[in-house]
Amino acid sequence: MPSGLAALLDDVAALTRLAAVSLDDVGAAAAKAGTKAAGVVVDDAAVTPQYVTDFTPDRELPVIWRIAKGSLFNKFVILLPIGLILSAFLPWAITPILMAGGAFLCFEGAEKIIHKLSHHQDTAEVVEQVHDMFALENERVKGAVRTDLILSAEIMAIALAEVADRSIAMQAGVLAVVGLLITAAVYGAVGLIVKMDDFGLHLAKKPSAAAQGFGRGLVKAMPIVMSALGIIGTAAMVWVGGQIIIHGLAVFGVAGPEHLIHDIAVAAGEAVPAVGGLVVWLVGAIGAGIVGLVIGGVIAAIYNAVKGKGAH
Repeated sequence: MPSGLAALLDDVAALTRLAAVSLDDVGAAAAKAGTKAAGVVVDDAAVTPQYVTDFTPDRELPVIWRIAKGSLFNKFVILLPIGLILSAFLPWAITPILMAGGAFLCFEGAEKIIHKLSHHQDTAEVVEQVHDMFALENERVKGAVRTDLILSAEIMAIALAEVADRSIAMQAGVLAVVGLLITAAVYGAVGLIVKMDDFGLHLAKKPSAAAQGFGRGLVKAMPIVMSALGIIGTAAMVWVGGQIIIHGLAVFGVAGPEHLIHDIAVAAGEAVPAVGGLVVWLVGAIGAGIVGLVIGGVIAAIYNAVKGKGAH
């Protein structure tokens, strides 16, 4: 009996060591995959705050929480199982699906830009829009979760590509860890951004003159920051969508656009070696953004023409 117990304990210890090694492997692979997806994560964090504007302070965090729950649903209920199934049975389908999502991002970004350039809301329209805040909140949350689905798909695809040669269990573990950590990071950062003005008001009530000055500065700066994030978020939709499509074309043998943008970006970086890396990234993003804007503009024109005919 003692020998049997000792053997059982040895088996438990061996399984524990195996589990620990597996967790270490998952953690290491998730860290590597998360690093590769960092660019899309930043874009995701820039896109989301625009969906939280126009709400009263008491609704900002609840709206972010609703979007975060939608993001977790996207990653764990939709993308993780679909990603594993595609990886196992239809790996060739991942790229065209991502390209379709990229085209949708381009369309949404182009629509926002066209709307800003061609249409200015009057006061009556704004009042009517904000009158039913519950409907507005639901509409914003749906829009944010829809956009998150595309960005999350890109993040999960990048993570999946890093562990494509591993077992299904390892792939599932890495995708789960990456999905959870990135969601926490993105929506935690968004929560801090949108509540920064409240923090400023809190500091402005402190007895310290320095705290008051800093707090008032935060309150004054946040509308500018939120406006800037709205612009960056729209731009991120276009350039991420453009990048997805350009890379997808290269995968299918049409590498000309990707090579052209890369060569121009590298040449621009070499012209200013002191900040070469930044210039390469910036020129690459602008190139992808131009492609994305053209594609999104064409889709928006077709969509609006079809919608216009339907209205008649």
